[in-house]
Amino acid sequence: MSYAAYKMMHWPTGIENCASGFVTHSRADFSPQIPPIQTDDLESEWPAERQTGPLPNLIVTAANILEVYVVRVQEEDIRESRVTAETKRGGVMAGISGASLELVCQYRLHGNVETMTVLPSGGGDNSRRRDSIILAFQDAKISVLEFDDSIHGLCTSSMHCFEGPEWFHLKRGHESFARGPMVKVDPQGRCSGVLVYGLQMIILKASQAGYGLVGDEDALGSGSAVSARVESSYIINLRDLDMKHVKDFTFAHGYIEPVMVILHERELTWAGRVSWKHHTCMISALSISTTLKQHPLIWSAVNLPHDAYKLLPVPSPIGGVVVIGANSVHYHSQSASCALALNNYAVSFDNSQEMSRSSFSVELDAANATWLSNDVAMLSTKTGELLLLTLVYDGRVVHRLDLSKSRASVLTSGIAAIGNAFFFLGSRLGDSLLVQFTSILSSSVKEEIGDIEGDVPSAKRLRKSSSDALQDMVNGEELSLYGSAPNSTEISQKTFTFSVRDSFINVGPLKDFAYGLRINADPKATGIAKQSNYELVCCSGHGKNGALCILQQSIRPEMITEVELPGCKGIWTVYHKNTRAHNVDSTKMAAKDDEYHAYLIISLESRTMVLETADLLGEVTESVDYYVQGCTISAGNLFGRRRVVQVYARGARILDGAFMTQDLPISESSSVLSVSIADPYVLLRMSDGNIQLLVGDPSTCTVSINIPAVFESSTKSISACTLYHDKGPEPWLRKTSTDAWLSTGIDEAIDGSDGAAHDQGDIYCVVCYESGGLDIFDVPNFNCVFSVDKFMSGKAHLVDTLITEPSEDTQKVMSQNSEEVAGQGRKENTHNIKVVELAMQRWSGQHSRPFLFGILTDGTILCYHAYLYEGPENTSKTEEAVSAQDSLRTSNVSASHLRNLRFVRVPLDTYTREEALSGTTSPRMTVFKNVGGCQGLFLSGSRPLWFMVFRERIRVHPQLCDGSIVAFTVLHNINCNHGFIYVTSQGFLKICQLPSGSSYDNYWPVQKIPLKGTPHQVTYFAEKNLYPLIVSVPVLKPLNHVLSSLVDQEAGHQIENDSVGSDELHRSYSVDEFEVRILEPEKSGAPWETRATIPMQSAENALTVRVVTLFNITTKENETLLAIGTAYVQGEDVAARGRVLLFSVGKNTDNSQNLVSEIYSKELKGAISALASLQGHLLIASGPKIILHKWTGTELNGVAFFDAPPLYVVSLNIVKNFILLGDIHKSIYFLSWKEQGAQLNLLAKDFGSLDCFATEFLIDGSTLSLIVSDDQKNIQIFYYAPKMSESWKGQKLLSRAEFHVGAHVTKFLRLQMLPASSDRTSATQGSDKTNRFALLFGTLDGSFGCIAPLDELTFRRLQSLQKKLVDAVPHVAGLNPRSFRQFRSNGKAHRPGPDNIVDCELLCHFEMLPFEDQHEIAQQIGTTRVQILSNLNDLSLGTSFL
Repeated sequence: MSYAAYKMMHWPTGIENCASGFVTHSRADFSPQIPPIQTDDLESEWPAERQTGPLPNLIVTAANILEVYVVRVQEEDIRESRVTAETKRGGVMAGISGASLELVCQYRLHGNVETMTVLPSGGGDNSRRRDSIILAFQDAKISVLEFDDSIHGLCTSSMHCFEGPEWFHLKRGHESFARGPMVKVDPQGRCSGVLVYGLQMIILKASQAGYGLVGDEDALGSGSAVSARVESSYIINLRDLDMKHVKDFTFAHGYIEPVMVILHERELTWAGRVSWKHHTCMISALSISTTLKQHPLIWSAVNLPHDAYKLLPVPSPIGGVVVIGANSVHYHSQSASCALALNNYAVSFDNSQEMSRSSFSVELDAANATWLSNDVAMLSTKTGELLLLTLVYDGRVVHRLDLSKSRASVLTSGIAAIGNAFFFLGSRLGDSLLVQFTSILSSSVKEEIGDIEGDVPSAKRLRKSSSDALQDMVNGEELSLYGSAPNSTEISQKTFTFSVRDSFINVGPLKDFAYGLRINADPKATGIAKQSNYELVCCSGHGKNGALCILQQSIRPEMITEVELPGCKGIWTVYHKNTRAHNVDSTKMAAKDDEYHAYLIISLESRTMVLETADLLGEVTESVDYYVQGCTISAGNLFGRRRVVQVYARGARILDGAFMTQDLPISESSSVLSVSIADPYVLLRMSDGNIQLLVGDPSTCTVSINIPAVFESSTKSISACTLYHDKGPEPWLRKTSTDAWLSTGIDEAIDGSDGAAHDQGDIYCVVCYESGGLDIFDVPNFNCVFSVDKFMSGKAHLVDTLITEPSEDTQKVMSQNSEEVAGQGRKENTHNIKVVELAMQRWSGQHSRPFLFGILTDGTILCYHAYLYEGPENTSKTEEAVSAQDSLRTSNVSASHLRNLRFVRVPLDTYTREEALSGTTSPRMTVFKNVGGCQGLFLSGSRPLWFMVFRERIRVHPQLCDGSIVAFTVLHNINCNHGFIYVTSQGFLKICQLPSGSSYDNYWPVQKIPLKGTPHQVTYFAEKNLYPLIVSVPVLKPLNHVLSSLVDQEAGHQIENDSVGSDELHRSYSVDEFEVRILEPEKSGAPWETRATIPMQSAENALTVRVVTLFNITTKENETLLAIGTAYVQGEDVAARGRVLLFSVGKNTDNSQNLVSEIYSKELKGAISALASLQGHLLIASGPKIILHKWTGTELNGVAFFDAPPLYVVSLNIVKNFILLGDIHKSIYFLSWKEQGAQLNLLAKDFGSLDCFATEFLIDGSTLSLIVSDDQKNIQIFYYAPKMSESWKGQKLLSRAEFHVGAHVTKFLRLQMLPASSDRTSATQGSDKTNRFALLFGTLDGSFGCIAPLDELTFRRLQSLQKKLVDAVPHVAGLNPRSFRQFRSNGKAHRPGPDNIVDCELLCHFEMLPFEDQHEIAQQIGTTRVQILSNLNDLSLGTSFL
């Protein structure tokens, strides 16, 4: 393996930073939309005047992913509230029945976001200005991003970099720093501060546009909103201000100039010196004058405890800061201060005055906080409890602090308050939650106590909290914030109620994973279909958020029945309403979703079958009036499901149930190629390139043919067309025409008055021409409302041509276009690429926007998402100029044009393209509204895909298990609830449902099984299909039990009780207890069953569990056993010991008692951190030794040993008789085992020092490489070459490649790659290609990726493409992908290795470029677009493992 590709397959999900701000809209956009909540409901106990107010966006980052969300609130409708309130998650609260997060934009950056904040624009509630996002990246890079309406995405407004030779002096000789840059912002948005290199403070001065001048606000108009921007930056060296160790800083509220408060430690202390030197921290407040660049000290406070680590600025009108420490909380302002002790470890500075203490004991290290109101802060502790900290104040003087318990929730990495009604709990260790809160007068509602957990099913959510610290408050007293303090009577008591509204799934941090068979695996599958037999079972989460995540890259449907049906061309299901009455009563309308299908129509090669879809599928072909003599082109419902329309090659039939009501011959000369149905229209594309429209008349339920005049006269031939029905509570496309406010306003007034039939919406016809242009017409008048020139070239944004071409440039553009076309003919025959199929759909959802899909002849799928952009007023001027030029054409057109409509291209990089066959292809896209609760689009073909729509984002999930699929349709009846039918190319018709337990709103379908403990390691026992798993659960124990276990029993020491007070001995202390659980997967989505549990002894940690195959030398047979390696953790005074345990797994599955039985255990010196079986022997890493044992059937006997200098082995891999071991500090060792002399030999090692995380062998044909990941988020590939001179006669491993992943890789898994299509033809050097393995890896961020070997030719081609793309693609936040992928050594000496890994995260941008650019770049590097795409395609095919 000389060359490799790095490819992400599942992006990070663990959220590290979250913030809120008005990024995509301003505060003023909100005021008119929210109606006052009606107060005529007498039962409502909520104060009627409560408003949700303007809701900001939520911005989250997970490693290098940046996402912007908007909060969508469903207001409670008083009339319906009694019926529907229970269905929404969390019930009705404060007039809101539900809220969800909707994705605005997502970016994958070339760098991990260290910290993030939002630069506020200042101004009041009706300000038109918007906020910007400030991102800080490793070392000292800062980018400021703002939202640009015209591209519906983020663009960089300024970049600030303090790295490189001219800034070396900032580091002051240091190479590594404890943390990355930290960014904070002034609450009024006047400036921002970034702390880099430990002691350098960068001040970013914001531009002061639009302050004080009222005129500026109005001059902006509705068109372009102005975002906050950074004007200039300068540096303050904090060392000059006599600060040595800065822990945190923030900006205080309520000052005329920005005031920065810095928490710093004057001299360091540590745990062993705390009794002498304890109050070492202080805070200093500096007034920052950005114009004079001066920063005088205005006040300070000293003698803060050494464990203070966080500052929380108190909002106006109180002001000041709260200092959070592990054991105490302090409030300081210029005029007042007070403190609150949280537990017994808190002491005041001179031990004289007594600190006020909280009513319960808690530790606040690693807490996160946000403000729920101006005097109540919510803290989230390291155990996942939510605490409320109240400032009791009078005027601006704070008298004291109160702390009270609230609910338990996830372990957070950050909290962001969103407006005054929501907050977001971002988590790296569990699922992140969106929570609504409301403060109420405590007389009205009793607070219930429990978790607010996202990942618990609703039935369990009522259970009491699993967090033990909560048990003392279950007596149901008020969770009043102002405890029982005597002088709080004059304040109206507040309590808060919470309700979880939405959650994000997180599969990180992945500590380990196993690769096992799925429940419904097909043993006969081969090739790529065989891959979907497998799934990954992952250890993720921590503590009470610990879970087992079952991940599958592809969907494997649950089959209900299967029928052989050769020669099928298409299938359709249709409804049939029996009621002939025109106005169906409202109850049936409500149940429209649950109506069962009536008929299934199957089109074969020369005939059509019709089946009833009642209880059993019975064929009724003979007894119905359907056209059954030939194949059907399409079928569907018209007139509100009262009629069925069936289209065949030369005609159409309208049926009422089984009876024909109309037969309509369409054309003698040409046949129908494709059909699109949108009630009451049917659009037909004919073989002569023409279009016909069948227009239905709902009153008589009949249809007539209409050939649109636009197409009769036109010479352009049409390659694809579709109808789009813009329905819903308010049709979306109407908003994009210029007079939108006028039309929608009137419509609502008419509809809403009597609550009669809702607006049926508008119907549009989307047409693509052979030339590549795309037009949208309204139906039935066929006025062109939107037109784009080259749709098929895949531009990033589609804009109406009327807007983009001002009149003077039209001629130039036309001539330029013709030259381009001529030039392209030389390069590559692009003119035969055209759009073969179109679909446009808007799925349900109050704010959903339509998606537009197009399939090209080369198999590319273009996906666009519509958005609304109200441009500045100058567009009308160009139109006037145009209309003067040719007034006939434009004047009537421009009025109806959807000139505010634009489309943005959505990246779909998870799919593998397939070449479309020449000639007519059957339609591949089928839209579904409800399959197992999901909505989206199914793409049939040789590599079928599900496109599912969640939160306005498309999730692509492949379905590999059946190979090619020729037809698909939905089916909903008694036996198959919201299921589907598909026909494979082998001629099997399958009726299926989506697997119920999985959640599809993730990069891969995932099922989470809560463990209520931390999972550490999992392995797969293939013979019995079991998963042994190490779990640790925290248990509270009395302190004297804990202390007695820390004593060496052999020495027989007594505990020295003098150091510990007698009252402290009875306090409890939390200890992790380990056990090995053996889990068995359950059928379809049920929770997994624990078959057996192997408990560890007290103070014994299980470190590793492995399934090993040992050769029993007495019976001469192989035995498959379960091996566990443990260590006793008893403090630093006791010599380390560990046990190795062997278990056999029994046959009988009924009795779980003797499923596993211990057959051997042995105590060894040192912790047993890794185990492996080597040719029937057991290799044990115990402390600094590696010992090989043989198995006699009753005991293990040492055969050989190797005293390497390793300190602690973290991973052990074996291939044949080669051993690779990774050490926690000493990098990797490569050994071999010789049977003859029974010896372990060191072949070579890496001479550098490296903190290993995971190791594995990489096999490519006959070459063996060693791969290792480290604590600096790099991977390196080594090889053993004893003949090379630089390997020092083979002692030293040589570097083959190195790469910065940007995440801690915790586990590699070696999987065989599938031969790609191009390899199958050339079977000459086949042996080398078949024995090719890739490595799948998991990271602590919750991401998966793979390292796949490449042959040299492909590597050179992709590498030169990668170098081109560095410059050709505009990178978000201005980050350079080359610098991101450089090896990070963190100041250690490191010789740079060869750059032999290509980065697919950068290469995937190639497919998103317009075709013209793709051709140009391909030509520059001397290859073709087709060649590059086939290389990328082969790579994704070869690595589609699951």
